[in-house]
Amino acid sequence: MPGENLSRDEARERAELLSVDGYEVDLDLRSAVGGPDGDGDAAAGPRTFRSVTTIRFRNARAGASTFADLVAPAVDAVTLNGRSLDPAVVFDGTRVALEDLPEGANTLVVDAQCAYSRTGEGMHRFVDPEDGEVYLYTQYEPADSRRVFANFEQPDLKAPFRFQVTAPEGWTVRSNGAEESRDGEVRRFAETKPISTYITAVVAGPYHYVTDSYSRTFEDGTTLEIPLGAMCRKGLARHFDADDIFLITKQGLDFFHDNFDYPYPFGKYDQAFVPEYNLGAMENPGCVTFREEYIFRGKVTQAAYESRANVILHEMAHMWFGDLVTMQWWDDLWLKESFADFMGAFTMVESTRFKNGWITFANNRKSWAYRADQLPSTHPITADIRDLEDAKLNFDGITYAKGASVLKQLVAYVGREAFLEGARRYFKKHAYGNTQLGDLLSVLTETSGRDMAAWSRSWLQTAGVNSLTPVATYDAADRITELAVLQEAAESHPELRPHRVAVGLYRRAVDGDLVRYARAEVDVAGPRTVVAELAGAERPELILVNDDDLTYCKVRFDEASLATLRAHLGDMTDPLARALCWSALWNMTRDGLMPARDFVSLVLAFAGRESDIGVLQMLHAWTRTALTQYATPGWREEGGRALAEGALRELRVAEPGSEHQLAWARFFASVADSEADFRLLSGLLDGSARIDGLDVDQELRWAFLSPLASHGVADESAIDAELARDDTASGKRHQVRCLASRPSAAVKAQAWAGVVESDALSNALVEATIAGFTQSSQRELLAPYAGKYFDAIERVWAERSIQIGVIVVKGLFPALQDDPATLAATDEWLSVHADAAPALRRLVLEARDDLARALRAQACDAGAAEAAAAAGI
Repeated sequence: MPGENLSRDEARERAELLSVDGYEVDLDLRSAVGGPDGDGDAAAGPRTFRSVTTIRFRNARAGASTFADLVAPAVDAVTLNGRSLDPAVVFDGTRVALEDLPEGANTLVVDAQCAYSRTGEGMHRFVDPEDGEVYLYTQYEPADSRRVFANFEQPDLKAPFRFQVTAPEGWTVRSNGAEESRDGEVRRFAETKPISTYITAVVAGPYHYVTDSYSRTFEDGTTLEIPLGAMCRKGLARHFDADDIFLITKQGLDFFHDNFDYPYPFGKYDQAFVPEYNLGAMENPGCVTFREEYIFRGKVTQAAYESRANVILHEMAHMWFGDLVTMQWWDDLWLKESFADFMGAFTMVESTRFKNGWITFANNRKSWAYRADQLPSTHPITADIRDLEDAKLNFDGITYAKGASVLKQLVAYVGREAFLEGARRYFKKHAYGNTQLGDLLSVLTETSGRDMAAWSRSWLQTAGVNSLTPVATYDAADRITELAVLQEAAESHPELRPHRVAVGLYRRAVDGDLVRYARAEVDVAGPRTVVAELAGAERPELILVNDDDLTYCKVRFDEASLATLRAHLGDMTDPLARALCWSALWNMTRDGLMPARDFVSLVLAFAGRESDIGVLQMLHAWTRTALTQYATPGWREEGGRALAEGALRELRVAEPGSEHQLAWARFFASVADSEADFRLLSGLLDGSARIDGLDVDQELRWAFLSPLASHGVADESAIDAELARDDTASGKRHQVRCLASRPSAAVKAQAWAGVVESDALSNALVEATIAGFTQSSQRELLAPYAGKYFDAIERVWAERSIQIGVIVVKGLFPALQDDPATLAATDEWLSVHADAAPALRRLVLEARDDLARALRAQACDAGAAEAAAAAGI
């Protein structure tokens, strides 16, 4: 892995020297089929394909030396300006040395044998277990196109690309440009506009392909026609709801054309749903790739459809933010990801059926940001990215969700029209170019009249999250004499920021509903800000700072408001306000300010009344974390029993056939822990038990089988029998997870060896194995692997790809050994390995912080238990 790195300084030097006129890439993918199954072996080497790349570029300084990037098992020929170079001399496995370049035009031709991937990086090869068909797709960000063709792998060396792909004649082959011609097995694609290497793409295989079209007539009478395509594996075709995908796509294109005043610039618009994908999706212009899990094999809630719509629109926003205008280096990754994350929610709410998207944003996306912003690795939204390993780890909650939250706050600060006009000017000024922070700030300053430099210093160039707490005083008539908002920051990141917030006052109405009766907006600045407009208002039962979710902050409550929520959270009628309260209570639990058992009690009391399905599913996830990580070990059995009983109760009373019933069924399975629970799950699987309206489809069958496997109720034969019912790629992943989850020392040893000592498993099966390996009910069984983890991770990081390294280091950290000894072992590793790869150390530091947070939360929970015992409760 280290030899594949590229530093910012190297990229800057190369960009000063070179400009690229164009690429011609010729890939022969016929080797993907035939021969023995698999991707090669240690003796014979990896399965490879031929890649011939011609790069036309200009050099600014005679006699200069630089390099092209290529990660490949072998290079057969290198030609520079018609002169043959010895590959053994100029190619070192990751770079092609280019010495003594003449000034002006140069042509480099590299004929290489590149390797198919099983890690989701480069040219990924997948064999469908259902029918034996082979499917290929590429995934590059931040820098894996060099695994497929020779190039200058950095975002600011943009160029037009022309791809030619030779593949089996019956295959569907798509790339960024439209297919121009076909001669038997050879497809030639139209030249692209100037784009960066990391957003080029090829998708090839016997994909099921559906077409549609989009048409837009502009005010000047011209018409834009965009051919639309959507594709998936043949085995998923019967589940493929392409009509809904095209509907969201067209609604998004309408929105962006209405608001961006820059026609979609990349011709066609294909969307490929591909197997074993590491990400949610990737914004390759004209050929967007998605994880195929967005094709639903069974019944899912509306939250799943909303999530898919959000991702479709997020990637579409990238066509302008990221593809048309691209950051110069990964320092400014936020220039595309923060905007796409914000625009995904913004566009979804404004143009699709998912009108509650801001609730999901407040409850789900921002929780990701709050967690990331309190880790020791937190960073400003505009980050310091030294190299590609840094870049890989910066696709995080700061760059995406915090950045999007800050942009939402920016829209409240400068106004919607000023924001959108700034975007329009930005596209026109920098089309097909690269930008930095100052380029965006300059247009926003023009359109808003605001001091964007000061705003940027506070919000983009500092790290950490502020807490806002209301403090109110009242007169004898129970009216507010003064309401102030206190702003606090962590000692490690003491910045106090300007916040545009709404403060809402709530009380119970005659019918018992908890409703807002007063609201004021205020600019919070400094440690204390008075909300003068609310002076004289009647005493509220609840004060909600950041009502309507205008800013990015952690919300705190005064004691009276907290008491109201403990008694009446379910009576709050506004779904966004309710979601904000749940989020604030969860942050208090994570921060050790609310005992985990209290949060569990609130969920048991009020989650059954939650109308928003996305919020409900988030509460289920948070509650499992509260029980397994934040509750004191001595209470986990009692708390788990209460959760299982509560989940079953809600499952039985939920409307038959409703999405709430489905959510409670899945939650019940995830917390089931008694013989009676397991009997019910077994009965639902074999048909001897029934819950009215609950359709136990194949995906739900696996959800029910999972706890039976992890608790030793279902053995290997039962798991294999389920695979026989569902002998598909998805079924195989479920089977691998269930097998690894069985409570056996031999099973754990086999699973550990499969991901740590071998690289035979694909990325998806590595993840499935780790998910099965780490069961919260098996802490004693997993205890021996804590020491093994620290012995292995540096070797794994050195030997495996960065993607697999991240999966293993994060997934196998001994978080379930939640005691001071594990914390001390982590600290010892960090001390002894001070010179380990910075990206590896970052992952371990983050895991250490999560463990330390869990121990603090457990101390809070234990304190509550002691206080209750002392009070005789």
